[in-house]
Amino acid sequence: MLLTGAAGFVGRRLLSLLLERGFDVVAVFHRRVVEVQHPRLSVVVGDLAEVGIPRADLAVHAAAATDVDACEVDRAACWRSNVLATRRVASRLPTIYISTDYVFSGDKGLYREDDLPGPVNFYGLTKLLGEEAVLARGGWVVRTSGVYGVAGGKKSFPEAVVERLGRGESVAAVVDQWYSPTYAGHLAEAVAELLEMGERPQVLHVAGPRLSRLEFALAVAEVFRLPKDLVKPAYIAEMRWTARRPRDSSLDASTARRLLKVPFWDLSAALERFKEEFVGRHASG
Repeated sequence: MLLTGAAGFVGRRLLSLLLERGFDVVAVFHRRVVEVQHPRLSVVVGDLAEVGIPRADLAVHAAAATDVDACEVDRAACWRSNVLATRRVASRLPTIYISTDYVFSGDKGLYREDDLPGPVNFYGLTKLLGEEAVLARGGWVVRTSGVYGVAGGKKSFPEAVVERLGRGESVAAVVDQWYSPTYAGHLAEAVAELLEMGERPQVLHVAGPRLSRLEFALAVAEVFRLPKDLVKPAYIAEMRWTARRPRDSSLDASTARRLLKVPFWDLSAALERFKEEFVGRHASG
């Protein structure tokens, strides 16, 4: 099994799951290496657009450039990570590709797997081209939305909410943009479950419930028992974003909900697990 993006929100959780379930894993890290030692683990460090693609029966391609504004500014780097690297992996191995709600325009929301994509920013375009490369080779696409968890690098939205509210600072959260925030642990478990299926859908949406960022921030504050009055509504028009965002990119994940055992759709369960992870990470320094 080849796993790319092994240091990311999803990748590092999936790495642990795959090793626990008996897979032999070749994990690809771009720069930062998670300190995991295991007899069934081999590690490759480098740029997927350049390094040799190791032999494996299957690839889970979770590596991507995901900073939407940075992708809009440095399009060459974004293209290299999201298009060229994906094409290289998909051309060599059967691939399960982790994609995004940002392949959609955001005009209607609750997108189904067969709805027509229409990205409104460069990041979404590159992820759509990655999907096309994978599907053309007979691979599989797992679309998700607003992935969150605790990691050593970039903070996810709920981490920032908890830290700011914990310091008594206000949090501005957009009220007129909707998505389907998804706990990284649930997404990793869903992918692991798909790997063990004999047959799997070509395209599958694995995502949490439809929420605005304001609704999500308030739910986080509730679980952590932090002051909800410090969560303030903001609007897309006020945001100083470089790239345009889809207004409603929420995903309809009813097919995955029927197929999979993982309760990825359960916001309360997801936030309780996120809280355990957050408290554990901060308790250990």
